[in-house]
Amino acid sequence: MSTTRSAASRAAELSDWDRLELAVRRLLEYQEALLQRVQAGEKRIHELEAGIAEVTAGRLDPVALSERAAALERENRALEERLGQAREAVQRILSRLRFAEEES
Repeated sequence: MSTTRSAASRAAELSDWDRLELAVRRLLEYQEALLQRVQAGEKRIHELEAGIAEVTAGRLDPVALSERAAALERENRALEERLGQAREAVQRILSRLRFAEEES
C-alpha cells in the first residue's frame, strides 16, 4: 500500500508543480503585458510633451488644431453614416438573393 500512496502523492506533487508552473507562466505573461502598456504610455508621454513644446513655442496653433479635429470628427460621422447606409443596402441585396434562391 505504501507504493500506492507514493504514486498518489507523486501525482499530487506533479499536479501541484503543474499548477505552479501555470501560475508562473500567467504572471510572466501579465508582466509582459504591463511592460508593453508602460512602454506605450511612455511613448505617448513623449509625444504629448513634444506637442506641448511645439504649442508653447508657437509652431502650432491650438485653435487651428481644434478646428481641424472638429472637421475630422464631422467627416468621420458622415463616413460612418454612409457605411451604415451601405450595410443596409447590402443586407437588402442579400435578402433579395436569398429570396431568389428559394424561388428557384
